[in-house]
Amino acid sequence: MSSADRSKLSVVVLAGGISDEREISMSSGENAAEALRNSGYGSVTVLDPASKTFLTDLAHGGFDVAFIALHGKGGEDGTIQGVLEFLQIPYTGSDPIASACAADKDVAKLLYARDGLPVAAGVSLRSADEVATERIMAITGEECFVKPALNGSSYGVKLVKSADELVSAVEYAREFSEKVLVEQRIVGTEVTVGVIGDGKTLRALPVVEICMPKESEFYDLDVKYVDPTDIHRIPAALPEDVYARVQQLACAAHRALGCFGVSRTDFIIGQDGPVILETNTIPGMTSTSLFPDEIRHNGMTFEDACVELVDLALERAAR
Repeated sequence: MSSADRSKLSVVVLAGGISDEREISMSSGENAAEALRNSGYGSVTVLDPASKTFLTDLAHGGFDVAFIALHGKGGEDGTIQGVLEFLQIPYTGSDPIASACAADKDVAKLLYARDGLPVAAGVSLRSADEVATERIMAITGEECFVKPALNGSSYGVKLVKSADELVSAVEYAREFSEKVLVEQRIVGTEVTVGVIGDGKTLRALPVVEICMPKESEFYDLDVKYVDPTDIHRIPAALPEDVYARVQQLACAAHRALGCFGVSRTDFIIGQDGPVILETNTIPGMTSTSLFPDEIRHNGMTFEDACVELVDLALERAAR
């Protein structure tokens, strides 16, 4: 779309919301809004779904397209996408069903496995399920990760190193989600790969290697939002065939979940090769987030990426 056409469009950026990732979402939204304004859209408005007047403001705002920068509950789980479909407002990113499938790490693993994609051994526990330590660790091994199935940004995640730590780790994760995953700990190199485009133009972005600080055992909240130049290595220092493999798997994960527009898939590369950890349908877009970092190293500007996502949203609506 030309800059002249963009000048006629009213864009609403949705940010904030009700999840644990609210503050991160606000930063993502502000960053996206600035990029969209710099790209020449006629008007760019930021709305927070936590506002009491949100639905009225959204329904009566005369918006041509919505740019979703909401993370976690209410944003990545298909809720806001359903609202936008009901209001017939085109929006960026995946539809309600794909969003819900990706947001539930348990469901996502089933869809990955159905398509033959590599996943870690694990067990899913619902709120009423007993934590049968022996049975679980026979599957996962003694060192495992416990994580909420329906949360993001490492909230509620614990690394368990012995059997006597499992029950408390599950109880902690249940504070964030009724369903909890216990997964084998795979020691290796952690990488992430964003993809952008539709079914015909889908392409993988450069692979980012997460270079952990010595004091950190996994990519937790303390690590995620530090200066990216300190922990992100782009391109990742991987053998050529492994680099190509994780890019291919990122596209395959995107398709397995039915995603659209953008996603970012996290991997751990162990001695047996890459394993998928999860896919984010609305990756962070703050100044220190992984997705903008990948975009910059792909020869694009963040503005370019935001414009492409809006164009894809409008093309999908037109179809």
